[in-house]
Amino acid sequence: MLSVELHTHSSLSYDGRDPVELILEQADAVGLDAIAVTDHDEIDASLEAAERAADYGLLGIPGMEISSKAGHVLGFGLEEAVPPGLSYESTLEAIWEQGGLAVIPHPFQESRHGVMARISREELARGDAIEVYNSRLLTGRANRQAERFARARDLPMTAGSDAHISEMVGQAVTRVDAEERSVDAVLEAIREGRTTVEGKRTPWHISFRQAAGGVTRRVRNTMLGLFR
Repeated sequence: MLSVELHTHSSLSYDGRDPVELILEQADAVGLDAIAVTDHDEIDASLEAAERAADYGLLGIPGMEISSKAGHVLGFGLEEAVPPGLSYESTLEAIWEQGGLAVIPHPFQESRHGVMARISREELARGDAIEVYNSRLLTGRANRQAERFARARDLPMTAGSDAHISEMVGQAVTRVDAEERSVDAVLEAIREGRTTVEGKRTPWHISFRQAAGGVTRRVRNTMLGLFR
């Protein structure tokens, strides 16, 4: 069983803080086997992490968190960025066209761009897997809803820390029963539902710090754009 972190953000995300190097160092320090950097609508840092991961004894999985019209979708096994702003269905198709894996993160958290506010349950079930544990929770209700949905439909389940700072990498992991230590094997095992999930809540003060940092960076980036 491989311990895999499937949801992290680097400084390339508008609300991320740390470079790839710190993320990989933390992943190594907490004993992960594999990690994916999943920046918002960006893939360059993830490709860098995938290339450098072996230097830290890790398997690097390329991916990104894509802003579809319905909400966020995680794409893994990508070589090129999937553009934001596509319909939910078109976003899934764009991931699959690259042979990738589509995982739906925090689907029941509307405030964090979960897709369930804009699509049907039948559409949600079209994803390859559902993120049923996200460490950035408030009450845990949305995680429980996601898990009930996935179990009722026998859908593969994943977990992720949704870390926006390196210290939180590894707060939630997906245990993957892969046949070998490779990206293809890990993604295939997830597709087939050979996973278990575990995690713990991001501490409140860290969640607040992440959120505050994200707002600051968004304001800064907006101002910079106005004066270019």
